[in-house]
Amino acid sequence: MRVLALDTTTQAGSAALVAEGRIVDVRDGDGARTHALRLPAEILDLADANQWPLASVDLYAVASGPGSFTGLRIGIATIQGLAFVHGRRVVPIPALEAIAYESSRDLPAGALVGAWMDAHRGEVYAALFEVGHAPPFSRARLKEIEGASVSTPAQILAQWHGRAGKAPDVIAGDGAALHRAAIEAGASSSIVKTHPQLAGAIALVALDRAAEALEPAAVRPFYVRRAAVEIARDRQSAARVEDNSI
Repeated sequence: MRVLALDTTTQAGSAALVAEGRIVDVRDGDGARTHALRLPAEILDLADANQWPLASVDLYAVASGPGSFTGLRIGIATIQGLAFVHGRRVVPIPALEAIAYESSRDLPAGALVGAWMDAHRGEVYAALFEVGHAPPFSRARLKEIEGASVSTPAQILAQWHGRAGKAPDVIAGDGAALHRAAIEAGASSSIVKTHPQLAGAIALVALDRAAEALEPAAVRPFYVRRAAVEIARDRQSAARVEDNSI
């Protein structure tokens, strides 16, 4: 089975091609340009470079979030469009899961792996998993210990310690690299891994979950927290209501 996967949760993001359980090619996006300017051209270039007509793709996969609100919308819309045109289905994969799957490749069963993504405002999107005995990228490989949340690094570490009783063996992602000092202060035994190219992991996890693929229109972004623009809009609406009631 041929899988084409896209990640737009970060400024650069990545795209990958997987065939028969093997990554054929994975490339970072051009972080100097917005996703809106780069897509779908980067996907078409990747497919052309590997002589993969899009009609030969059996399954599409996309990072469903959390991440950049605009990036998520553009990435999901791009994959939805390609899948719709070619009559294919889509597997959405949470980005925190993809980070954990990629970072747990060589970890033994019982190890804890935390995924951190930069959520700005001094916070991280985070989730904690325990590694199982199953093969890498299979659903049974990771057991969720703490679901996706957003908070400060110190609060996340305290929450995880209370939940698991110890610090993760590995904390991975751009949030981990950005807040390395907080990890060294609150979880000094944890190994910090930088943010991997997620598209390859997304494609491999999607291949394992092919039976759960959705119709393109059914794919929805997973935000964890609301966009700042939405919060500001609600505050303005509430202020107008209050003014009118005076």
